Amino acid sequence: MDRQKLLAVLVTHLPDVRWLCGFTGSNAALVALRSAKGLKLHLFTDGRYTAQADTEVQGARVRIAKKNALAEALLLVTSGPASRCGFDATSTTVQTLHAMNQVLLDPSLTSPRSAAFLKPTQELVANLRQVKDPQEIDALRRAAALGCTLYEGMLGFIETGMRERDVAAELEHRARLAGAEAMSFETIVAGGVRSAMSHARATDAVLKPGTLLTMDFGVVLDGYCSDMTRTVFLAADPNVRSSPAKRERLACQRHVFDTVLQAQEAAVASVRAGLAAGAVDNAARSVLKSFGLAKTFTHSTGHGLGLEIHEGPRIGANGTATLQAGMTVTIEPGAYLPGEFGVRIEDTVLVTSAGCEILTPAYKGWVEL
Repeated sequence: MDRQKLLAVLVTHLPDVRWLCGFTGSNAALVALRSAKGLKLHLFTDGRYTAQADTEVQGARVRIAKKNALAEALLLVTSGPASRCGFDATSTTVQTLHAMNQVLLDPSLTSPRSAAFLKPTQELVANLRQVKDPQEIDALRRAAALGCTLYEGMLGFIETGMRERDVAAELEHRARLAGAEAMSFETIVAGGVRSAMSHARATDAVLKPGTLLTMDFGVVLDGYCSDMTRTVFLAADPNVRSSPAKRERLACQRHVFDTVLQAQEAAVASVRAGLAAGAVDNAARSVLKSFGLAKTFTHSTGHGLGLEIHEGPRIGANGTATLQAGMTVTIEPGAYLPGEFGVRIEDTVLVTSAGCEILTPAYKGWVEL
């Protein structure tokens, strides 16, 4: 897309709206208009948010729509000189696009526009959001620090015989009491054979001795997400090493854990500004491959995060995005043996010119509960 030819952009993805003007309501359409006098932003919302918009919005003119915020935002664009209006095709639903076209084709308009008036773009604002400013980094640091504190506190709470739901509920309760606005995503607590499911939801499954337990969670502070994963060993039963079969199983679990940890640390050590995202993924994957575990790693090594839990850049195989100082990304390789167990270890790191800063420094070595 040739950005120089666009005099207007319509932003409807709420995290993008928040990043541009600070508004956190659930109904918003923001119009960016460019002219010889510079860039002007117009935030459209409804009457429910009159007071909130007055308090939150910065750098944009607030317009309270009488009927439909999206429709009135489009009408503003069509009343000006713009021949095209950009919109984010990656976050706009088919239904929303249809509604936008219905507004443009309304015969009652002074100058109806064709569907070609809307110009699909690819994550214009989302790409700008990838590099965080100092205020954003501060929020991310605080969210990550809270996550570490919660994890360390949970180590004294978790016991065999509990349900996965018990652990998840306690973690989330503590997060709220500590000031979290919300959880970044549905908390993952997966024990035993369920730890081999990379996105297992907490269930009524009971935690058993001699098994691994994976906890993947994050909190939201000032709108910014944290994300971390730790895997621990449940060894409350004194008989966990009582037979050759149990000792052999424990040795296998420890071997996989140590390999994943080595892969994770290798990927973290590789992070630096100027490096291709794919190289970070390869650093983790190469370690797993050298120990015969390449096929057990079934997802990307990481992702960006900020106002959303999943943002760019994607840290995956053949990833061509270049890491830049100020990006925050997760490093989370894993190994999953279906029907047996799984291991994942994850940190959030801040990319710097010389390497990275680990924002989640909670201990990630072998822990027995």
